[in-house]
Amino acid sequence: MSDDRTPVELIGRRTPQRATVLAALIAGADFTSAQALHARLLSTGERVGLSTVYRTLTALSQAGRADVVRDPAGERLFRYRPAEEHQHYLLCRRCGLGLPVDATVIESWATAISNSSGYADVQHTVELTGTCPDCLRTEHTDETA
Repeated sequence: MSDDRTPVELIGRRTPQRATVLAALIAGADFTSAQALHARLLSTGERVGLSTVYRTLTALSQAGRADVVRDPAGERLFRYRPAEEHQHYLLCRRCGLGLPVDATVIESWATAISNSSGYADVQHTVELTGTCPDCLRTEHTDETA
């Protein structure tokens, strides 16, 4: 089912602050925490409260317009999702780089479980973490220095 509303319309009241948070999230290429996004907004002179950032990111996630993963400390990290279909990522535990992965097998498995169990509206969370090649190189360079 396609929803032609803009992301700001999907998350409730259209306010300048919500639009600012959305624009900042879209401009960021990688996953970011609410606190880091808030700090980035403040550094550019934007006046948006941290609670507004949290509420907007949570609403975007619930509307299917933000992907959410957790960092090794358990903090939620957000990245804008331009389409309704969710994406799975391989997330670097060191630098936070998120690499989209083909999750066809996972999606098929989740659908099969839903069909065989009789459950409806089944959702799933899959988090893949590791160390990216750049961080591995840095780690090996540091060990030999």
